[in-house]
Amino acid sequence: MLSPESVLTPLVAAAVEEAFGAEFRGTDPVIRPSQFADVQVNAALALAKRVGMPPREVAARIVEHLDVEGVCSAVEVSGPGFLNLTLDDGWVAAQADALAADPRAGVPTQEAQRVVIDYSAPNVAKEMHVGHLRTTVVGDALARTLEHLGHDVVRQNHIGDWGTPFGMLIEHLLEVGEDSAEARLVETDPNAFYQAARQRYDGDEAFAARARARVVALQGGDEPTLAVWHRLVGLSRLYFNRIYTALDVTLTDDDLAGESTYDADLAAVCDELVEAGLAVESEGALCVFLDGYTGREGRPVPLIVRKSDGGYGYATTDLATVRHRVRTLGAHRMLYVIGVTQSLHLQMVWQTARLAGWLPDDVEVVHVQIGNVLGEDRKILRTRQGAPLRLMALLDEAVAASRALLDERANLDEPTRDVVAPLVAAAAVKYADLSVAHDSEYVFDLERMVAPTGNTGPYLQYAAARLHSIFRSAGLDPDDAAAPVAVTEPAERALALALLELGPTVVEVGRHLKPHRLCAYLFDLAQTFSVFYEQCPVLKADDDTRRSRLTLCAATLRVLTTGLGLLGIRAPERM
Repeated sequence: MLSPESVLTPLVAAAVEEAFGAEFRGTDPVIRPSQFADVQVNAALALAKRVGMPPREVAARIVEHLDVEGVCSAVEVSGPGFLNLTLDDGWVAAQADALAADPRAGVPTQEAQRVVIDYSAPNVAKEMHVGHLRTTVVGDALARTLEHLGHDVVRQNHIGDWGTPFGMLIEHLLEVGEDSAEARLVETDPNAFYQAARQRYDGDEAFAARARARVVALQGGDEPTLAVWHRLVGLSRLYFNRIYTALDVTLTDDDLAGESTYDADLAAVCDELVEAGLAVESEGALCVFLDGYTGREGRPVPLIVRKSDGGYGYATTDLATVRHRVRTLGAHRMLYVIGVTQSLHLQMVWQTARLAGWLPDDVEVVHVQIGNVLGEDRKILRTRQGAPLRLMALLDEAVAASRALLDERANLDEPTRDVVAPLVAAAAVKYADLSVAHDSEYVFDLERMVAPTGNTGPYLQYAAARLHSIFRSAGLDPDDAAAPVAVTEPAERALALALLELGPTVVEVGRHLKPHRLCAYLFDLAQTFSVFYEQCPVLKADDDTRRSRLTLCAATLRVLTTGLGLLGIRAPERM
């Protein structure tokens, strides 16, 4: 990485060790941004008690041993013992040069881990609603980011494709005909198909009896029944892929790992839990009781792994997924991008898996908690009739709003607007979601989301389009802008320093799984570029300055498009 923190951290740490001895090797320099310089080092305050000296004296000792020649132009002890470091303009320019020449824009490649990410997880023959938006968008951003950092990411789209309702759905599909218009509703309006099947089930006992028998046949492996089930899942895949294409996410059919995947493992999961002494019979069901999980009146809360009727539930399947992801997929790290309300369930599943020996201590497992999307009334976003809002309807609205914006503002021909409008819509919806902490709630405000100003996806796309416009006017490919960078103006310096922070920001997102940090960085970068654009003429500058500023513009474009790409947002060249 090329950032000031990454360069200064080992230099300050070496100075601390030289000043106070080998026992202080590896001390955190506590480097932070400074109001009075470029960087503030707070290590002295933390060290003062350990070394028995006033913080200012500690800071002075560190300065005596601190070698930052060529990196900093000034080092000053201030306040109770802060070190304020001012970076050398030549060093800043050289780092900007290096970043401009780096295809990865300063983002490091880490030692690879196998990271399994569970996200999206819609249900077959059911509409994806706004509740699926966040898990899909956040999960995809994390998958892209971790892959870019060099990790081996395994996407797991744990769709609901098994269980009791499928007897009803299969029977309805057979009744209407597999190639009928009603069957095609699974692909275009799955809720209509599901509701029609439910009406038949609730209103016709003969149909309901056939549906119950069909469940038995399905779970027993009856080939004709399985063939119809495959047809039903196939139609739903077409529907899922329409959503994924509209959102521009990376999930494919190869990533599908639905509940049916683990059906053959569920009996063995129960048997192994019994053999380990973890699962016991309780009121006819097979349950795991874990220490520390109690409900009303202090009664223990069971994790039910086999119901009293012999059927299996979510807990059994979720245990099987843990077992499979460790044993078969070789996961070093597992991320579950799932609603915040599932926290207790997941903690019980993971603790059970650890006790069973399926989840080793060296495998990290994380619940990336997903908060709710709210309407203007600050309640969970729903239609006026109270039903969950259809995700496809929401995306269609976003495309229409984006197209209206382009029609009003953009000097683009009709075919270009047709291409750009869906990109702006996806950026608007995804960025609004990603720019807030994933475990918090936010209000869905389409007008604000598609706005070309403010902290929005379209604003960042416009910044990238403005950069492309500069290079069109210059008659230069951004990849060919390679003149040395000269830092002579405050706005140039601020932009160069901002560019150096992409690498640390992406590393932080990969470590803490918080895409909103990358959004905040990119918004700040776009604002910093806007100031640079206003205060530092590019095309009208003298030749050397022009070439230098074009290199800065090229580096800005690379950083911006790299960061947006990690969020799953494309930046069109014209808007």
